[in-house]
Amino acid sequence: MSACKLILVTGATGYVGGRLVPRLLEAGYRVRVLVRDPARLRGRTWLDKVEIFGGDALIEDALTEALKGVSVAYYLIHGRQGGKDSAERDMRAARNFAHAAEQMKVERIIYLGELVDPASDLSPYLRARHETGYILRHGGVPVTEFRAGMIVGSGSVLFEMIRYLSEREPVLICPAWFFSHAQPIAIRDVLAYLIAALDAPESAGRLIEIGGPTRLTYAEMLLEYARERGLTRLLIRTPFHAPRLSAYWVHMVTPIHWRLVLPLIEGLRAQLIVRDEAARKYFPQIKPMDFRTAVRLALGRIQRDNVETSWSDALVTVAGDLKPYTFTVEQGMFIETRQMLLDLEPESVFRSYTGIGGERGWLYMDWAWGIRGWLDKAVGGVGLRRGRRHPDEVRVGESLDFWRVEAVETNRLLRLRAEMKLPGKAWLEFKSEPRGDQTLFTVTAYFAPHGLLGFLYWYAMWLPHRFIFDGLTRRLASRARVLAH
Repeated sequence: MSACKLILVTGATGYVGGRLVPRLLEAGYRVRVLVRDPARLRGRTWLDKVEIFGGDALIEDALTEALKGVSVAYYLIHGRQGGKDSAERDMRAARNFAHAAEQMKVERIIYLGELVDPASDLSPYLRARHETGYILRHGGVPVTEFRAGMIVGSGSVLFEMIRYLSEREPVLICPAWFFSHAQPIAIRDVLAYLIAALDAPESAGRLIEIGGPTRLTYAEMLLEYARERGLTRLLIRTPFHAPRLSAYWVHMVTPIHWRLVLPLIEGLRAQLIVRDEAARKYFPQIKPMDFRTAVRLALGRIQRDNVETSWSDALVTVAGDLKPYTFTVEQGMFIETRQMLLDLEPESVFRSYTGIGGERGWLYMDWAWGIRGWLDKAVGGVGLRRGRRHPDEVRVGESLDFWRVEAVETNRLLRLRAEMKLPGKAWLEFKSEPRGDQTLFTVTAYFAPHGLLGFLYWYAMWLPHRFIFDGLTRRLASRARVLAH
């Protein structure tokens, strides 16, 4: 396909879409992305190389504008949490997209769906994925529909489930879904198929199942991971599927929310295997890698802190959807967020939070911060009272008590990385973002646990954090009001 043609990528903030865009650019294609909130693309290295359209697939007018002049469109949109309402939204979005693409004379749609057994009893989420493909294929634009097995890569849901269960559970009581067969596929191979389809017009109008070279049960995947990491794990089989109970268990043991993992577990009731050879026929040049190689590459990226995208990007909150406190589990981290709308300029709020620590202290329950610093000293850590270079100014790279300043954006952001001894990695981030005549003030604590000890540490500290960070947020808001006058 001519590289001068324009390609539209939907779902560019997602796991697959976020990796597809830079590879299309590397291949020389012109790329346009359609996202509901362009702010969620902030920080992407390719941001200035693409056209950006803000719009929702549920609003057809936004789609027709985004599809103007597009030759091929990648449809990577789907709800993440399943359920009847989400499934209905997915199908409505697909109908809008198919109609708009026909109106704008798009040459082809490339859709990435799920490898499912349509004869099995599908969950609402998986049935919506299956029916989305049906809706797109029966529109007026030719569709290449890939149905992928479980995707293995740094940051993928499947890989994160395997990683955390293997690392934290020496003995696992395994429901029946652990022993259903699947064909996991590396994210690199998924991307290879998606890009190769651009130069395979004969794949238009085809449904192509893609998977790795081997059929494995989830139990075998977990043991393969354990062998790669040099771990010994014991699996005890049970005859029960119990998908919802299993999802709650995964939620408690791993950083993945049960709503996100439930569709994956429900899908494992069936055999998620490739049943035809269309992929070999149309893409003989692609030789999918085996599961253990995919695991090794994913581990390498994590160890190098080079995870390109994750199954869930950071949450974006707008003033109209403001919640004073939220707790989520995203990107392998525990995240606590507190927000306030203040009738102040961002500058006053910024001055407030960049002035904490040192001789000024931490404004709320300062004695608790002191005890934490003393305990850190007792176990060989840096302790709290390293102070700060200047009472009001901060620079990237300098110390601030037992934190290190990791990022500063004038009047907008301060991010601190913890240097106390912890069973994991921790950050504390402050933001001041304009919302009309007001400022949205956000305080976010991030914690990436290491092993079971990190998991236990977080929950042991959760209640003290509620008091300390709630109070800190209120005191910083009060200080900002004083600074404004």
